[in-house]
Amino acid sequence: MSQAEELRTQARVARDPLPQPEPGLTADQVVARARAMRQMLRDNQDAADRRGWYGPQVHEAFRQAGFYRILQPRTFGGYEFDYPTFIRVIYELSIGHPSTGWCYTLGASHGFLVASHWPERTQWEIFGGSDGEVRVCQRATPAGVLTPASGGYTITGDFGFASGAPISTHFVGSSIVESGEGPARTLHFVVPRENYEILPDWGGEHSLGMQGSGSNTVRLNQVFLPEHHVIEADFMMSSRGYNDGTPGTRLHGNPMYIGVAAGAFLTEFGAITTGAARAAIEEYERLLDLTPIPRGGGKKQRHNPEAWRAIGKALNLADAAEAVTMAAVEAYMEQCRRWAREGTPILPADTLKLWGMAQEASQLACRAVDLLFETAGPRASLGGQRLQRYFRDIQMYRVHTTAQPSFVSLRAQAHLGLLP
Repeated sequence: MSQAEELRTQARVARDPLPQPEPGLTADQVVARARAMRQMLRDNQDAADRRGWYGPQVHEAFRQAGFYRILQPRTFGGYEFDYPTFIRVIYELSIGHPSTGWCYTLGASHGFLVASHWPERTQWEIFGGSDGEVRVCQRATPAGVLTPASGGYTITGDFGFASGAPISTHFVGSSIVESGEGPARTLHFVVPRENYEILPDWGGEHSLGMQGSGSNTVRLNQVFLPEHHVIEADFMMSSRGYNDGTPGTRLHGNPMYIGVAAGAFLTEFGAITTGAARAAIEEYERLLDLTPIPRGGGKKQRHNPEAWRAIGKALNLADAAEAVTMAAVEAYMEQCRRWAREGTPILPADTLKLWGMAQEASQLACRAVDLLFETAGPRASLGGQRLQRYFRDIQMYRVHTTAQPSFVSLRAQAHLGLLP
């Protein structure tokens, strides 16, 4: 063991882990809690969409249920469940309200990045300094102006579409720094809540759908970033360069924290859109008993063979979307275990495979919602109707950067050996 490794080990031993709020909580229990909240979330849909996020009452219910600690390391009072457990919770919450699922997901998942890639000192400051109450929103696309300063950097800029911002305790962003010599560098930084402003630019008519997703703009104005809060790491597509692991794998002893972000993160959208499809199926079935068959002698749509075909096809699509989403996130966990077992790095081709699976799962779920909306009749298009909401919500996935067909070309390039 090197001297540096000995010092790290001594530091870990010298610090007591933070206590878990519910020692003994199981993955199945936390998923069941999410399922039990379905009606509460549906009752809150209108208010959440107007507000732009799900609000203090639901937030407190999520906090008490342990939802924000699913991916959080045990060292910091988290439950350190696996990524498939997180995906199952997202799916259940999204059945209750897709944009609540989106807001929760993007506010709860990015602490995983910090636990994977930021130095141990930074992790203790962030997680240990707040008794484990940590929720991190992110804007992945580089923005703002990052300027070197004594002991660190300063950052100024607006970071749009930072989903989960209203529930966040921290923000993770990226910015490009021109080095003067050689290529520009992309640096990633973490900022505590007291140092950023959340602009009131989400909710209601600010967007077509996902109106309750809390996708506000985060504004930073000459914020000082200590040097250890800023990292240069290529964590989106590959674990190349992490032969000795990441700060997270060394600190927490869990290969999940190798933290290759894109493959796992894309399965979150599969869970959200599949939840939306399940919600749409339930709403469609409710409408079948309210909508008469034209010239049907008083019979309702429940007895219409055309409706049977629509709901049957939607069930098939949702089942397939769920299965592919879960297969993709399980594959991420196997990639992590393979790295720990064999030292095999996670390569861009591996990540693009999971990305493609998650994309196709989301498209299947979107097709299910489309079909139901198209065949439900004009009642479903009225303001305040849930099926209309679900139809609008899935459009926000379709316009998301990660859903674009250009990534299919990247998959082909990786397969053909042409990826730079």
